[in-house]
Amino acid sequence: MQCLMDHIVINVEDMDTMVVFYTQILQLEPERLEAYRDGDVPFPSVRLNADTIIDLFPKQLWQKGEKTGNCHGNMNHFCLSVTKDAWGNLKERLASSNIAIDEGPVPRWGAHGTGISMYFRDPEQNLIEARYYEAPREKGKCLLGS
Repeated sequence: MQCLMDHIVINVEDMDTMVVFYTQILQLEPERLEAYRDGDVPFPSVRLNADTIIDLFPKQLWQKGEKTGNCHGNMNHFCLSVTKDAWGNLKERLASSNIAIDEGPVPRWGAHGTGISMYFRDPEQNLIEARYYEAPREKGKCLLGS
């Protein structure tokens, strides 16, 4: 079976800090942010590409699940595949924002073979892997700022 990823959900404690990270550091486009701030929708999202978004769930949406031991702290990491230039630019933005790289650059296996990865954390300590492949495929191209 082959499929596209539709969305990832991240449980968020500090929405403002997370929105700044995902829209300014990763340069992803916000979705429904104003509607969320106006109280019209329960959460905002950021767009990875035409097919995939990251939903940012505020605490009131996941706090109930915390009591039963699910829905919080259960994600290991997610990986963003970008062009080599976008990867280099991201690395520079991380450095200029004093965001530590946990590991990398290192070769890692992924959906398109071996690529070069770096690992870093968002403001709430979710682990993010960003990688590039020497010969990237165009389909499903990430919209991460280049």
